[in-house]
Amino acid sequence: MKHLMLTGLVLLTAFSQAQSINNEIELENGKKFLLGKIDQDGLQQEPYANWYNNGYNNYVVDQTLINLFKSKLKDYHVKLFLGTWCGDSKREVPRFLKILKAAQFPMDQIDIVALDRRSGKVKTSPTGEERGLHIIRVPTMLFYKNGREVNRIVESPIETLEEDMAQILNGNLYTPNYATLSGSK
Repeated sequence: MKHLMLTGLVLLTAFSQAQSINNEIELENGKKFLLGKIDQDGLQQEPYANWYNNGYNNYVVDQTLINLFKSKLKDYHVKLFLGTWCGDSKREVPRFLKILKAAQFPMDQIDIVALDRRSGKVKTSPTGEERGLHIIRVPTMLFYKNGREVNRIVESPIETLEEDMAQILNGNLYTPNYATLSGSK
């Protein structure tokens, strides 16, 4: 009986965590935004699909640059913080995810977290994935290797996403936008 109860608790916990993806908040003015852990499916639903699909489909990746880091990328875990209400996120996130697909990045190695925009909760998530990571601007793309943050792209790339990723993943010197605020190297 004890084993059955424990199994039930584990299944209930797993089910509740599976349910907690792509949660949407609607403000009093009717505007909506995603909050917490999300995936590409959430971004492809209305009202986000228009900007996400347009940005994704219209972006032409630089495959030559992707080839410079493609083999190294699989050794990384990525954390992507964004705001579905943020213009910079609307521009950069579809591009970033298209680059990852072109590089054949294993999508089980990325955590995508949509942050809040409400007063008193700005740039936070319900389960606190951003805590201690100095997420000041969105989007922020953090690159981890062996459990340690190697570097990040903050708000927008210095050159292009592909060029900045090549610098980071090839171990070259790279200083992101707002580096002194973000806690990056």
